[in-house]
Amino acid sequence: MTMSSTDTRPTSPRRLRDLALLGGLFALVIGGLVSLAAATGWEETLAQLTKLGPVQIALLLGLSLVNYLFRGLRWHIFATRLGLPLDFPANLRHFLGGFAMSVTPGRVGELIRMRWIARETGWAFERTAPLVLIDRASDLAAMGLILGLSLALAAGGIALALPVAVLALTAAVIVTRPALLAGLATQFYRRTGRLPRLMTRIRRAARSLRAFSHPQTLGFAAALGFVGWLAEGYAFHLLLGWFGADLGFWTATMIFVFATLAGGLTGAPGGVGGAEAAMVALLYMDGVSPEIAVPATAVIRVTTLWFAIIIGLTVLPHAEAKSTRTDSQGAP
Repeated sequence: MTMSSTDTRPTSPRRLRDLALLGGLFALVIGGLVSLAAATGWEETLAQLTKLGPVQIALLLGLSLVNYLFRGLRWHIFATRLGLPLDFPANLRHFLGGFAMSVTPGRVGELIRMRWIARETGWAFERTAPLVLIDRASDLAAMGLILGLSLALAAGGIALALPVAVLALTAAVIVTRPALLAGLATQFYRRTGRLPRLMTRIRRAARSLRAFSHPQTLGFAAALGFVGWLAEGYAFHLLLGWFGADLGFWTATMIFVFATLAGGLTGAPGGVGGAEAAMVALLYMDGVSPEIAVPATAVIRVTTLWFAIIIGLTVLPHAEAKSTRTDSQGAP
């Protein structure tokens, strides 16, 4: 059964629900940060924000774009290795459009990319699912490597950073080793007898993951993800410096990556709430005053997560229209 045969096109109520979720989460985060800013003093917080001009904001957004475009290129490489008959503009459209659903629980809304692919190519979800797995695994690998490197080079460490880095790298290794992933799924079912359909799908996906096991493909993909996420860490380092809290590049990067991963582990949509709380707390523990930690956290989250969502919302209607038009004409 293919995704295109079971999935319906988005209805107005669904879009309203998604927009309501986005608005609610944004309001929740802003409300929390505003409360912290009020507690630490409005004058100090506003004084920090006035240090940012158009050039600084453009640089922060530009570094975020480096991350998105490098990871978009990685998505295209993986799609090509999988055999999808799509060019780079189409793959980039799918990748960026999926950002609109980044704040759905567990980021499952990003699977809308699979629906667009199904409409444009006729490929069933089972055939494209490995693309999602390898993309997530590559992000985990890149962030785990950055976190580990930051621990080695930063002036001070975070107590939980090492286990989080190990966990991220372990998950990445499992997903990028088809035989290991299939074996774990088989053993899980034999020992528990639970989730037979899910375990079957994982074994099928593992077989498809062999398309990505080429060392050059994985190496190039890892480099793209590493540079992409490092660009956002550098943006956080610059931002803290502009606010007068120069912690050093690797310390700033470690805090940014750890908070991002920690927010994801909470299961909250887009890590919203958890990532911000972790970032403010870690900055405070590193000696950064609240009047700097709060606005720095707010700005970096707006120029990374929420900037990506804005891009996704901009691309989504075009991706939806393009896939619908292709589907009505018959997938190639």
